[in-house]
Amino acid sequence: MYAVIKTGGKQYRVASGEKLKIEQIPAEVGAEITLDQVLVVGQGDAIRIGTPLVAGATVKATVLAHGRHDKIRIFKMRRRKHSQKHQGHRQNYTEIRVEAIVDGAAAPVSD
Repeated sequence: MYAVIKTGGKQYRVASGEKLKIEQIPAEVGAEITLDQVLVVGQGDAIRIGTPLVAGATVKATVLAHGRHDKIRIFKMRRRKHSQKHQGHRQNYTEIRVEAIVDGAAAPVSD
């Protein structure tokens, strides 16, 4: 079973047991969180697509860690103007492990 969730302005395709890094969320390490913005739930050929969200579907996950991505360097230069700008950025993230996908349908989705 897989699901497409939306969090932090991005969409992720997740399955049970996967680890992924999402935009930082305010939760303690070890806490169980529920992601309720589920756009698609599928298993085999059976797919439920939300309009825009799948009613009753949730994804349960555990927070593993918080951290910062690698630094990206931004360099802007205007030629022949003797103008340069250096900048760096490190985005914060939260690493989670997907524990379960709850479909929320009256009848369970099967292959």
